[in-house]
Amino acid sequence: MKILVTGANGQLGNELRNVLEAEIPGKTLYTDIAELDLTNADAVKTFVCNNDITHIVNCAAYTAVDKAEDEKLECAAININAVQNIATAADANGAKVIHISTDYVFDGTAHCPYKESDKVNPTSQYGTTKRKGETALLALAPDSIIIRTSWLYSPYGNNFVKTMLRLGNERTQLSVVCDQIGTPTYAYDLAKAIYAILISHQWVEGIYHFSNEGVCSWYDFAKAIHRYGNITNCEVHPIPTKDYPTAAVRPFYSVLDKTKIKATYNVTIPYWQDSLIECINRINNNNK
Repeated sequence: MKILVTGANGQLGNELRNVLEAEIPGKTLYTDIAELDLTNADAVKTFVCNNDITHIVNCAAYTAVDKAEDEKLECAAININAVQNIATAADANGAKVIHISTDYVFDGTAHCPYKESDKVNPTSQYGTTKRKGETALLALAPDSIIIRTSWLYSPYGNNFVKTMLRLGNERTQLSVVCDQIGTPTYAYDLAKAIYAILISHQWVEGIYHFSNEGVCSWYDFAKAIHRYGNITNCEVHPIPTKDYPTAAVRPFYSVLDKTKIKATYNVTIPYWQDSLIECINRINNNNK
């Protein structure tokens, strides 16, 4: 087994490095834009071939949701074209692909957790390009695995948890949207699920959903972050989405049904607040 992790400097890429080097050291190559330009088809194909890659975990993505509404070409290059290049290289070299996608492929009008088979209807440029990346991958490398996730956070990079901790220590008041419902995902937990797939005796292609267990709003999430981060001097106010306009339309409801991945790969998924506590402890201890 020789694994390639793309987007290795991001939240999930860093957590995958932690998990894979602890469990199966020396079997993985980690690249980001400096090491491998995924928009260069020849470079991707050559890298996969020359390094005898058997599995590719694609964590690379354009994730600036609001900027994507203006930077359409840049967003498409990473979320669609790069995925096509990975799929072509994998198909040419017999490699398996695990690709990370998003809850933003749904429009958020449902009232019960989204299953993998539910109709997609992205409402933003980001969501649209991620969906096109999914379809391109499955067309070119149909034995691939796609994992849709949501509200990702970790001790690495920029994310909602770290922002709320910082602002909670800088301000006395914050307003956070209370009518968008979903589930936070601790990147370390997702990395462990990916590891479980990589070492499984079976490879069952298709789309899977993964987030932590439970449901909350962004307001609930912020309150929990302050509670577990011991922030007591900042008051968090709930506000509706209409009072916090953004360039991109967010899904109002994007809870994901995890039944399939749990049944297929025997994955145990922690409750979101338990994982949040673990992550905040790592952040406070500067433990990455």
